[in-house]
Amino acid sequence: MASTGGEQSISGYIQHHLTNATVGEGFMAVHVDTLAWSVGLGILFLYIFKKAANGMTSGVPGKFQAVIEIIVEFVDNTVKSTYHGKSPLIAPLSLTIFVWVLLMNLMDLVPVDFLPWIAQQIGGAMGHDPDHVYMKVVPTTDVNMTFALSLGVFALMIFYSIKIKGVGGFLKELYAHPFNTPWLYWFNFILEVVSLLAKPLSLSLRLFGNLYAGELIFILIAGTMGLWQLPLHFIWAAFHLLVIPLQAFIFMMLTIVYLSLASEEH
Repeated sequence: MASTGGEQSISGYIQHHLTNATVGEGFMAVHVDTLAWSVGLGILFLYIFKKAANGMTSGVPGKFQAVIEIIVEFVDNTVKSTYHGKSPLIAPLSLTIFVWVLLMNLMDLVPVDFLPWIAQQIGGAMGHDPDHVYMKVVPTTDVNMTFALSLGVFALMIFYSIKIKGVGGFLKELYAHPFNTPWLYWFNFILEVVSLLAKPLSLSLRLFGNLYAGELIFILIAGTMGLWQLPLHFIWAAFHLLVIPLQAFIFMMLTIVYLSLASEEH
């Protein structure tokens, strides 16, 4: 898509790949590509598991059913060993988070020029300048997406804290922990509020940072090597196969841990 003849062209190439397809400006700007890919992959997740549920058999399972059962059992065992409260929501929530984030991360393995090039051809056919047609295909390389996921987890943390402990119990945790001394309540409150707000922030930035760095390396490989990128692309992709499921697992695991802490009665 971009010439690689010099430093400026490589810089423009990288910038083009890191720019979202955006509608609107400023705070009201909407990253259309992030929304489209995340929603599309969410629908794909529902389709895969609905198909597995409809074709479920009690006999010898096929390969597709076996893979789905392994994923479900893995998530179920993780929830049972980590979440110490009682809620029918946690297991399906954890399964959704793990598979959805995994699917979004897997888009990182698609060659970086392939889908943006298709978007450029479609944009050019519709009368747009191909150089100004943008497409980021990995939703988790957009901090808005990862932060939105973490805000959902944060809202559930607050909900379970108030549901289990009541408003008074939740507030008491903020001002009476760790030092249950009236003259240190103000210090406790500052400490606990910072700790509470840091959870969704770290949750979002950890996922974003790891996937953004991985995608940036793919872009650098493509921008500097052109058509010769594929051998090195596959080498980096093989290593990245460890990162992609690991980051999905970490996001799911921390979600379970945070909700377990919110559900504990003191």
